Amino acid sequence: MLSTPKEEIAAALEYTKPIESIYDYAYDDENTYKIEKINTGKDESSQIVDKIAIKELLGKLDLKEKEIIILRYFKDRTQTQVAKVLGISQVQVSRIEKKILNEMRAKLTC
Repeated sequence: MLSTPKEEIAAALEYTKPIESIYDYAYDDENTYKIEKINTGKDESSQIVDKIAIKELLGKLDLKEKEIIILRYFKDRTQTQVAKVLGISQVQVSRIEKKILNEMRAKLTC
């Protein structure tokens, strides 16, 4: 018989379990990751409303403005990369982006 306390044995068994990643698939569902199931504490309905509002605002932008916002914030491109795609300077991208974001903020706060 072992002289090791039950608690230490239980702890040792816990340490042998494999580490789980939040980027593993959740519940045998290969379309959903565990991180997607984590409750952030944020009100999901307000997030949906925000997404709808942003989609409406994007729909009101002209083609160049829309492309800048999509490339910058949905495709994670740098201003320099966006400038190359659009054939304009990085400074122009910066100015247009700033103008668009200010206008969108103003419309969202009304």
